[in-house]
Parts: sequence; C-alpha cells; structure tokens
Amino acid sequence: MKLQNNTILITGGTGGFGFEFASRLLALGNTVIITGRNWEKLQEVKKQLPAVHIIQSDVSRAEDISHLYETVTREFPALNILINNAGEMRKISLHHQHELTDITREIEINLMGPIRMVQQFLPHLKKQAQAVIVNVSSGIALMPFPISPIYSASKAGLRSYTQALRVQLKKTNISVMELVAPGSTTALNDKFINEDGFNPKALMAPDKIVAAAIKGMQQDKEEVYPGLAKIMRIISRVAPKLALAQAGKMGASYMYGN
Repeated sequence: MKLQNNTILITGGTGGFGFEFASRLLALGNTVIITGRNWEKLQEVKKQLPAVHIIQSDVSRAEDISHLYETVTREFPALNILINNAGEMRKISLHHQHELTDITREIEINLMGPIRMVQQFLPHLKKQAQAVIVNVSSGIALMPFPISPIYSASKAGLRSYTQALRVQLKKTNISVMELVAPGSTTALNDKFINEDGFNPKALMAPDKIVAAAIKGMQQDKEEVYPGLAKIMRIISRVAPKLALAQAGKMGASYMYGN
C-alpha cells in the first residue's frame, strides 16, 4: 500500500509505538488522528507534532468508541487506516487477591478494545477504495509470559481474532496486518526493570519496531515480526515447553512469593 495521502486513526497515540506511528506517518504525508485517555498527554503530543489531530477516548469503554466513531467519520470521512495500538501490561501474581472488576483490565483494553473498534469502524472502512487494519499484538501472543498472565491471554486472543478477521475480510477491500512486537524500551516494560531475570538488553527501540511495521504495510505484509519476535516465533513452534520454562524464570520471586 502507498502510505501517502491516507487518513489514519491510531489508538494509544500519546507514547511508545503510537507516538512513533504518528510521527512517521505524518512525515510521509498522511492525515493522522490519535486517541488517548489522558488529555494532558494528548496536548503534549500536539505540541511536538502540530499537524496531528487529537481526540480523548478510552478503548476500554464501548460508549467512548461509539462517540469516537461519530466524531471521526464526521470530521475525517476519508478515514481508511485503523491502527489498534492502545495497550496495557501489568505484572500480576494470581496468588494475591484482586478485584474482579480490575483483574480483566488488560482484556478490556488489549482485546475487547480492538474487537469493538473494528466492529464499529468496519462499515466505514468498507466504503473506501482501499483500507487497512493493523492490530498490534506481541511476541507474548506466541507463548505465555507467566508474570503477566492476563496480558498474555489478551495478546494471544488478539492474534487469534486478527487471523480470523483476515479470513473473513479476504474478499473485501480491507487488508489486515498484525504487528507481532518484541519487548521494547517503552513505559510498558518499565515495571519489570527490577525483576529477577529481566534483561534490558533484549528490548528493542520502538522506532525500529514501528519502522518495520510501516515497511510491512507498504509491502502488504499480513504479519510483521521485528527483532526477537522472529526468534520467538521459531522457538514457540519447535520448543514450546522450553520457551515457557525460560519465560517463567523472570520475576519468579514475585510470582511465587507471598
């Protein structure tokens, strides 16, 4: 796909991959809209990227998505690319007590959010000459990461949903791409820095991950595996038990402690 003169909506655009997507896609000559829960952070991005359009919206809230759809399709009718990037990752010990309304938060943001976004915007995208949906999953979608069990489930679910979506849309004008992102030097991973077994050297810079994703979009790739995600893909297939055992070593004292 030619990544010029498109109208692009990016969820979770105030930092990490979302900010990198916005910056690079603006530079290529596209109209870019970003969303985020925090209005102050959205305004900060607007200062850095004056051409970007900002809308406060929370993908975990169905009513926010409905309002977002009404606003975007009214003000940006040429919208033809949706990038489902918003995400949350927490370390959770299942031995501890958790509020039932909180324990599923990553499911609501990382899985239900993209599903609802696609369902809401699909009729509009079908009207465009060419459209693209990009779902940002994770190398953790390929194998569980025990210290983040709910995040693992959400990304595995998103990967399965994305594959099914691609099949159902194969006879339409809409392409579906999955960015299988490796661990990155974003705020998402800051909470793991002091955990035993954490290796910051294994993290990949977000600009390199997004550069690979954009190249994949330009080449009409169905899946993009930057950096260590390629290795995780192979290991998850040939030695899944070994992969899980290694992943289970990180943060062991937190998971098994009282």
